[in-house]
Amino acid sequence: REKIRSKSSFRMLNTFLSQNTGKTFYKLELEFAQVASLFLARLTTWMRLTYMFGTFLGLQLKAIGIFLSVSGHDQYLMEFLEDGGEEKSEALCFLLTVSNAGRKYKEIICESHGVKAIAECLAKSNTDETQEAAWALLESLSHGNPKYQNQIYKGLIALMTCTSPQAQQLILHTLHTVQV
Repeated sequence: REKIRSKSSFRMLNTFLSQNTGKTFYKLELEFAQVASLFLARLTTWMRLTYMFGTFLGLQLKAIGIFLSVSGHDQYLMEFLEDGGEEKSEALCFLLTVSNAGRKYKEIICESHGVKAIAECLAKSNTDETQEAAWALLESLSHGNPKYQNQIYKGLIALMTCTSPQAQQLILHTLHTVQV
């Protein structure tokens, strides 16, 4: 029974990836009859429940990445960060766990425009907890991720104009470790 469920899950994720990669927000909404957000919520819940086992984690991240990378619209990104009533800092901590799983997962986060979203959390957050979670994630993404290290470095430089002294201090620390 478990084998059948696994094959079905694998097929479902692969079909979603092959049919929806590169689609715009509007095409995804049309494809899912205006309830694409429901599918995103189910994906994130499924991943949250199973990521420790590693089963389908790469495919789940790629599927979520499709939602997070739609151009010109950040509705899915906000839903992802707020899914299940989670605070941004908790979502960032979750992504830190994913990032710490290895280079492949760091690249998936970066490919999904994660650096920009994380940087915005660091620069615009009003809470130390969220700023520190965003900083820890950027720090994690900057190590062992040569393909995106330059993108992260440039993102950190751009953040230096933020008005939060705490965020600036965290950014400077990360810039120092990235340059070394």
